[in-house]
Amino acid sequence: MAAYALFFSYTPQAWERMMIKPGDRAAAARTMIESAGGTLESLYFMLGDRDGFAVVHVPGNEDVAALSIAILSSGAFSHVETRALVAPQDLAGVLERAAAARGAYAPPGE
Repeated sequence: MAAYALFFSYTPQAWERMMIKPGDRAAAARTMIESAGGTLESLYFMLGDRDGFAVVHVPGNEDVAALSIAILSSGAFSHVETRALVAPQDLAGVLERAAAARGAYAPPGE
C-alpha cells in the first residue's frame, strides 16, 4: 500500500462542536480511512498553519483522492492537503529513476 500524509484544518464550527462534545477523532478518522480500503498509521494535532495531519496507507492515488474528497465534503474541514510519502528504503530507486530522467532531459537552449 502507498503511504500519504494528509494535512488538515478544521472549520471554526467543527472546533466549537468538538469543544462541546470532544469524542475520539482518531476512531472517526480510522473508520473513514478503513472504508476506503486503507489504514491509519498516526494522527497528530499541531500548532501552526494546519490543525493536524494523519499518515495513512491506502492502495493508491485514486483511493487517497476519494478519501480527500470525502473528508472535504463532510463540511468539518476548511483545508485538506495530500502528500505522497517515500519510505527511506525506496529512496535509492527513486534517485536512480531521477538520474535516468535527468539524463534524458534537454534544458532550454541546449
